[in-house]
Amino acid sequence: MIADRLIEQGTLRTDGTRVRVDVRMPWYRALPASSIAGADLVVDGVAADPSTLRWTMNGRTWRFEELPPRIDDWWFIQDAAVLEGELAVAPGEHEVEVGLRLYIPYIVTDHGVLMIDEHGTRTMTAVAA
Repeated sequence: MIADRLIEQGTLRTDGTRVRVDVRMPWYRALPASSIAGADLVVDGVAADPSTLRWTMNGRTWRFEELPPRIDDWWFIQDAAVLEGELAVAPGEHEVEVGLRLYIPYIVTDHGVLMIDEHGTRTMTAVAA
């Protein structure tokens, strides 16, 4: 829905083995953490191993499989979350792609709860974390 702002410009950070980027809500209302179905992180065409991905919001970090029961933790539209994963990335300019899947729990269709699958790409300069 608001995919052009999915990746926050200027937030790519690397320590050489892990990379992180700030992600903005691609929806117009806050959602519980249980609505975050998954994400993909790709830098220069190389995808981070899904098992290494971590999601940080409200000062807490989770693996994606830990999010479904988190109904009391909310992602608010004014707050960025951090998506990170293992990728060997050096400081400098890179193409960053993020895919984010969200359930919209209050919209139910004939096929079940609506899930949106948003993607964004930005060219950004990685800085040392």
